[in-house]
Amino acid sequence: MQNRMPQVRQAMVASPHYIASAVGASILHKGGNAFDAAVAVSAALGVVYPHMTGLGGDAFFLMFEASTGEYVGYNGSGRSGSRAVPGWYADKGMSRIPARGIDSVVTVPGMADAWWEVWSRYGKLPWEDLIEPAVRYAEDGYPVSANLAEWLKKDEELILLDGNMRRTYSQNGRVYQESEQLRQKELAGSLRMLQRGGGRVFYEGDLMQRITTAMGHVGGLLMPEDFLCHHGEWVKPISTEYRGRTVYQMPPNSQGFSLLMMLNMLENTELRHIPRRSAAFYHLVTEVVKKAFHDRDAYLTDPDFRHIPLEQLLSREYAEQLWKQVCLLPPQADPFLSQASGQDTAYAAVVDEEGNAVSFIQSLYFDFGSAYIAGDTGIVMQNRGCYFSLDPAAPNALEPNKRSFHTLMPGMVADQGRPCLLLGTQGGEGQPQTQLSVLTGVFDYGLTAQEAVSLPRWVYGRTWGEDSDTLKLEGRCGSETAAELRAIGHQVDMLRDWDGVMGQAQAISISREGVISGAADPRGDGSVIGW
Repeated sequence: MQNRMPQVRQAMVASPHYIASAVGASILHKGGNAFDAAVAVSAALGVVYPHMTGLGGDAFFLMFEASTGEYVGYNGSGRSGSRAVPGWYADKGMSRIPARGIDSVVTVPGMADAWWEVWSRYGKLPWEDLIEPAVRYAEDGYPVSANLAEWLKKDEELILLDGNMRRTYSQNGRVYQESEQLRQKELAGSLRMLQRGGGRVFYEGDLMQRITTAMGHVGGLLMPEDFLCHHGEWVKPISTEYRGRTVYQMPPNSQGFSLLMMLNMLENTELRHIPRRSAAFYHLVTEVVKKAFHDRDAYLTDPDFRHIPLEQLLSREYAEQLWKQVCLLPPQADPFLSQASGQDTAYAAVVDEEGNAVSFIQSLYFDFGSAYIAGDTGIVMQNRGCYFSLDPAAPNALEPNKRSFHTLMPGMVADQGRPCLLLGTQGGEGQPQTQLSVLTGVFDYGLTAQEAVSLPRWVYGRTWGEDSDTLKLEGRCGSETAAELRAIGHQVDMLRDWDGVMGQAQAISISREGVISGAADPRGDGSVIGW
């Protein structure tokens, strides 16, 4: 299952679906830049990977503009509706926000706004050209990929429950199978409206009216004014130094700072002296993850609503304190219990001939999001807001016009001021852990990006919406390794050798000599195209 890693000098696109990668390459060949290609890839992924992402979800963009040398981010996450208060659910007899259905549609999708803002600031090609490939694949269809077929089967009962979902993703009483042609005519119509009217049509025009009217007919929480008020946010990335390089992440409400905390802790040891496939390695990184997640869960929310002490959390002094708690002798597993989080995500990366770089990630939160399509729009609405707590004392408490704790976290690493690695992955709790695996693989163990992406992986916590709080290891980690970890207190689940629970990572690396290399995860349907 090991992919060959291309090496080129001009440009590259890496995405979790081969069609989306081809779309990005076509935009670059037409004279577009990395920002144009990123928007086109993002839109295409919403069509060909509808179980993981779509127009009804959120997106985060982490970017490097070569002409200025500036690193910048765009937070395309939506806020809760103006009527979103715990009492709205209490009046319905609910003690928590449902994970599926219309009651889980709590936040305004931020995807379309993110496309529009990134293109408006940096794009070269006409807007219409960037959306056209997504429209075409929605109208004409495409063969269902292996990964999409797997999730359609897994969620078949859920899909068949909703009339609009059933009409879109099934035929003759069953969901679409691998290689069958999936057409999404209604989604194509919505994308065409966006293509002709611009990104704000989703929030101010006819498309917004159709979405909110459809939700209103079934008792939805979001109102037209919630869409009208929506705007994403240009942000300054946060960073830390690791092995002489600068690692950039998005600031809160993204969980990206948890990865920076992990790296700060690991800076206190020579990780390369610990064999990568040993029990000692998996124990160490799992305990580092637990320490970072403890603080993440204690603080992460919308920073407009609550102070998050990032300066303290990312300080070297604090990392040393945590590291001393990790390095217990003899080794012992911490019983920390993580929060459950969602899973569906699509990460992609683009670099162009000018040196621009875009690392971006998008999501519906759960697989097929809320499992609710807004009327005849073909748009699957996200259920990101179900992560809010109805406990008013919780950091991530539900309040009006608030952004939720967000798992999305595109990554970028700089060497001597220039991008040297773009990386990201699917999976809620797994995102910082897989980025940690890839980063340490490249910078501690001297691997190529593809070798690092293909390493045996672990994931700790209750990702993919599961109740289990175990340490999950791919089978390639070995039964002896698992036994050693159990002996020091870890609850270990052994998975398949290449397991989808580990998510799908992509990466692009750039050497000091200007050689561009790419990595697509063997666990998914991705591909890398470069020249």
